[in-house]
Amino acid sequence: MHEVALCSAIARIAHATADGLPVERVRVDIGHLRQVVPDTLRHCWEMVVFDTLLEGATLEVREVPTVIECRSCGASTALQELTLVCSACRSTDTTVLAGDELNVTSVDVTVG
Repeated sequence: MHEVALCSAIARIAHATADGLPVERVRVDIGHLRQVVPDTLRHCWEMVVFDTLLEGATLEVREVPTVIECRSCGASTALQELTLVCSACRSTDTTVLAGDELNVTSVDVTVG
């Protein structure tokens, strides 16, 4: 279950970013190609931050769909499946534009 390792890394980033302040919320963008199950990630988050300075902080996950661009015809396609095939011309000569992200986008802290 790689979600535990991901949560541990996210928690380290949030802890360092908060610089000792209480954390309310951590937001992450996770691309579809990362094959992370958002509900499992949220569950693992609760386990990873239990009894730490991050306990009680909410993990918000934004799922980023996979989008490819075809080098043959120039079409952009948002994918529902993990096949990197252009929906316009069926070419496999494509470039991933979005969907492989794994970013901590913000850490909300309580000040004062």
